[in-house]
Amino acid sequence: MLALAPFALIGCADETPPPVVTSTTTTTTQEVTTGAPTGAVVTRDVVVQQAPPTVRIEAQTVAPGPGYIWTPGYWRWSGRDYVWVSGSWARPPRTTAVWVPGHWVSRGAGWVWVPGHWR
Repeated sequence: MLALAPFALIGCADETPPPVVTSTTTTTTQEVTTGAPTGAVVTRDVVVQQAPPTVRIEAQTVAPGPGYIWTPGYWRWSGRDYVWVSGSWARPPRTTAVWVPGHWVSRGAGWVWVPGHWR
């Protein structure tokens, strides 16, 4: 019986495997160094060629206490795709401070993130 085992597998070697179909999406990023005076911090803007999704409308939760300001959510670039960062409550550095939300700006052939900040 064992002598016949090799002959049972002979027909299996001729079968062609099914074709493999793959799909690839490529998004490139480009780091741009902006000039700054000596001693200043140099920042690098990451230029994303894929436009960000539409900003989500979030339900604002109850403030954790007096003096907190809501900072809305935003789309963050992960290096591969956009990831939603939910809004949160923050304490301003001073009572008169106003939160300016971050936003994406179309620049050249792509999009650059402008971070939110206190004004």
